[in-house]
Amino acid sequence: MAVSTRTPSRVDRWEDASEWLLTTAALLFLAAYAWPIIDADLAAPWPQVCRLVTLLAWVVFAVDYAARLWLAEDRRAFVRSRLLDLAVITLPLLRPLRLLRLVTLLSVLNRHARTSLRGRVVVYVVGATSLVMFVAALAVLDAERGTPDANIQDFGDALWWSFATVTTVGYGDRFPLTVTGRVVAAGLMLTGIALLGVITATFASWLVERVREAGEEQEAVTRRDLLLLTAEIAQLRAGIEALRSERAADPVDRPGREGAGGSTP
Repeated sequence: MAVSTRTPSRVDRWEDASEWLLTTAALLFLAAYAWPIIDADLAAPWPQVCRLVTLLAWVVFAVDYAARLWLAEDRRAFVRSRLLDLAVITLPLLRPLRLLRLVTLLSVLNRHARTSLRGRVVVYVVGATSLVMFVAALAVLDAERGTPDANIQDFGDALWWSFATVTTVGYGDRFPLTVTGRVVAAGLMLTGIALLGVITATFASWLVERVREAGEEQEAVTRRDLLLLTAEIAQLRAGIEALRSERAADPVDRPGREGAGGSTP
């Protein structure tokens, strides 16, 4: 089997070196972004501190994008392949999407998962689903809180709405009224459909593999029984051949022949 000898690019080396820094920045951003939303009565100066942390995290992500763009061999291809990263940095309305940088944490969890592809898929799906639900709940609560007639006024309501939406159940007891909230809801609906597809495909793959393993096990048992039966038949043939050889080597009916020929004086 050929072993890949592809040399990591400069962008790959930068991403490997900066992974933990970006993960730490994303975690700090998550805490600073979520705290004032969950606790609407947060006392000063913590709201200002949280805003400063989110700003610094945004600077870290902007520097990371600029560094990767500078290191890329084909900058146009780099921009085309990372349009979401560019949008997250340049469009203020999409800044909450920086939380998706936390997906890099899944690569750490993946090292402890099974080596099979399915093990990695399960880790990514569970981690990504939890992250998306939490971020969507924060975003919709931030958009809906304080809106007249809004029915999502605390984090519990937002998390319940997020869970019902991502599973495509949609009870309708909680729903966004603002434009921003509905945009978040649309994204979460699309995410829910994609996640359900991944879960269904993963379960189907698991079921097919179980059936295949059961068939292979049965084939192995049948093959083993055939080998044992073949060995027993070979032993029987060897025994029969041995008996035939013994009978061919010994005189046949010797006493009878002596009586017919008479005795010798």
